[in-house]
Amino acid sequence: MIRSMTGFGRARDTVHGMTVTVELKSVNHRYFEFSAKVPRAYGFLEEKLKTLVHSAVSRGKIECYVSVENLEESDMEVAVNLGLAKGYAAALQTLCDTFSLKEELSAKTLSRFPDVLTLRKAPDDEERIWDAVQTVAKAAISRFIAMREVEGEKLCADILSRADTICDSVLFVETRSPETVREYMDKLRARMAELLENASVDEQRLLTEAAIFADKIAVDEETVRLRSHIAQLRDFMKADEPIGRKLDFLVQEINREANTIGSKAQDTEIAKRVIGIKAEVEKIREQVQNIE
Repeated sequence: MIRSMTGFGRARDTVHGMTVTVELKSVNHRYFEFSAKVPRAYGFLEEKLKTLVHSAVSRGKIECYVSVENLEESDMEVAVNLGLAKGYAAALQTLCDTFSLKEELSAKTLSRFPDVLTLRKAPDDEERIWDAVQTVAKAAISRFIAMREVEGEKLCADILSRADTICDSVLFVETRSPETVREYMDKLRARMAELLENASVDEQRLLTEAAIFADKIAVDEETVRLRSHIAQLRDFMKADEPIGRKLDFLVQEINREANTIGSKAQDTEIAKRVIGIKAEVEKIREQVQNIE
């Protein structure tokens, strides 16, 4: 199914005691470009998220936003500086011995001294955090892709409609082109008769001139190739793989054939149709820039 390169997807869920929110949004880009904004403590998630998203998306400039809220017991822990506590205990014992003090040391006493007990963040369980974020991210990616596919359907319908318009114009050119040769031959006969007055017109010379003109304006090869390109475009629109780059190249080829037909046109009506073809090709080109 054709996908647009613009899209948005959001998911929020509670996994492993953490409430995780993941948002994805993208705009057009020639290649795959990814950036993520995650909590500072979870920087290790960025590369994992990039790999996960890239496995489902091939093109586009994608921004990912992640928030993680721990709902379980505090992720802080109390650390004991045993070396410092031992030093304090030894110092207090020295005071007791020196001054014949009978105060008994206790843990409560030692805990009151600076830096014996410190509060610090518990080490993160990266695998547990990633498992939670990955679960929510997959849901966000699914919604993100679904929106891209909806937009892709609209792009596909518009492109195919314009392709039909081009084919109608090509049919007109193919039908009109032989008529221009006959009209040219009639005008040439009339002109020669006028110049020669009563003398007979050399039909062989007339046929030769008409053949030269017909060869000069012949667009059979161009229209055949153009129809082939349009058929290929329709086939691409049925593909289940990213086809944006292929379409971009194909549109260039369609435009090239239209330009060649235009350069050969010696008829006002054909010239008008060629202008119409080129206008439709340009609109298709604009739409193709949005396709993954």
